[in-house]
Amino acid sequence: MLKKVAIIGFGSTMIGIGINGFILPFHLINGGIFGISLLVKYIWGFKAGLTFIILNIPVYMFAYKSDPIYFFNGLIGAIISGVMIELLMPLNGSFHLPIMSSVILGAVIIGIGVGIMLKNHISPGGMDLLALLISKWSKVNVGVIMVAIDAVIILTGLMLLQDARLLYSLLIVSIVGLLATIITSFRSVKIYIE
Repeated sequence: MLKKVAIIGFGSTMIGIGINGFILPFHLINGGIFGISLLVKYIWGFKAGLTFIILNIPVYMFAYKSDPIYFFNGLIGAIISGVMIELLMPLNGSFHLPIMSSVILGAVIIGIGVGIMLKNHISPGGMDLLALLISKWSKVNVGVIMVAIDAVIILTGLMLLQDARLLYSLLIVSIVGLLATIITSFRSVKIYIE
């Protein structure tokens, strides 16, 4: 249980740093429910962390019926991730990097956080939980499923906001998806001592 709390704490902190420090300053979006929450923030000004938690409710109700363990792990992951996004909001504007550097660095930080959580069957929320469940049923790598879902969300954001900078968001989800795929593909190495 302590290991799970440490993983959730680390992963959520990485997500909060990546979003607030590198993604929000350029009004970009990440994928999944994080991305939808950021779109809602940009369009209506709602709090991203709170919106994230609320939007997760229907996905978690579905997950509870499908797989209670994924539901429980995901619920904790989503709540802590939402809280960390709000707590780390002061990082917005702290780093002054060119947009491409910010996109790459933010995506790598988020990707490490998401990947480590997914590897331990903990969802940082929403679409990632849905991707975990689909991956479990279909045997398709969770990172590949995430990239497909995220691309649809970003293209929707591009149509709604009509801001060409959102094309950078496709790079964000590609890097996050790639890192999640790599991290979740590694098998745990067990050493047996005779």
